[in-house]
Amino acid sequence: MEGTHDPLAARSDKQMGLRDVGYAVTNGVATITLNRPKMYNSYSTSTLQELITAVNNATLDDAVGVIVLTGAGERAFCTGGDVKEYATRYTEKPREYWKYMGLFRGAVEALLHCGKPTIARLNGMAVGGGNELHLACDLSVAAEHAYLGQVGVGVGSVACGGATQWLPLAVGDRRARAMLMLNEQVPARKAEQWGLVYQVVPSVTHAGRLVPEATAEQQKKALKGEDGYAIDLTELDRAVRAMSDRLLGMFPECLRYTKEQVNFWKDMAWSQTIGHGRDWLTLHFATAEPYEGMTAFTQKRPPGVAKLREKLATGGSSEFVHGPPMRTCGACGTAGLPKGFQFCGQCGKAL
Repeated sequence: MEGTHDPLAARSDKQMGLRDVGYAVTNGVATITLNRPKMYNSYSTSTLQELITAVNNATLDDAVGVIVLTGAGERAFCTGGDVKEYATRYTEKPREYWKYMGLFRGAVEALLHCGKPTIARLNGMAVGGGNELHLACDLSVAAEHAYLGQVGVGVGSVACGGATQWLPLAVGDRRARAMLMLNEQVPARKAEQWGLVYQVVPSVTHAGRLVPEATAEQQKKALKGEDGYAIDLTELDRAVRAMSDRLLGMFPECLRYTKEQVNFWKDMAWSQTIGHGRDWLTLHFATAEPYEGMTAFTQKRPPGVAKLREKLATGGSSEFVHGPPMRTCGACGTAGLPKGFQFCGQCGKAL
């Protein structure tokens, strides 16, 4: 019918109604940008919806041969989920985390199964779910000042949205366990040595000139704009463009099937674990660990892990914020009050 949109035809960025995600197509390359720089390009629930829309749109567009995923600004590619949203919404209604995790799964699978080569343009740190989105891409180029890492066990969560599944494939078992359990930052050059990223390019300048093999101190000064140091992403853009052009010189159907074949081990690990992880994390959000971890993060303080471990060691209920719901008020009859309460939360009388 006249005026109807072909469901297999791509839309413009305006037609998609994107707010948190930028979308642009230039010379066969669709660049999708996580555009929340003030939040270090962390993704909210709505951001994930937009990311799915953008990747699916690039998938449908026959004028697009390569998809580039990146973040806005110079500091962050993506730092994972919006922890403030976690702390206020999902610790209050854990069942909604299951819905949220479905969107994250959709975003990851959109990248995995778009049928086109994907490049992660690491313009800054890729942390938590940001590193998992990076792992979902086929190739990656990192600015030298970028670093990668996981934070799950330090904030009351588990990085089973791609990291537990794919880091062992990318960097080996021991390095994967170190990233997942110690939450240490992996600088771009080390990530290149490990095979976690494909290519690293200089990104630090001093007095307008690129600094080869910039030190950690020089990188910090560049990010702060101190002592004549600055961040310049020109080489990153040049490298991503060169990689894109090379991919555009390959036969598209052969690329699509190569991607499908190479995805075998990633698909196997993902499909056998993501459903379980989604349900476990949903249940886990009703316990003390994510409440304390996310709250501490938003309050910018160290999490009270020692107190939780003390509860565990002394026979307490470390799974609950204020103990299991076992007390009943003798005055008003309210049942299911936390064991740690000394007063009734309904009538205020002493228990």
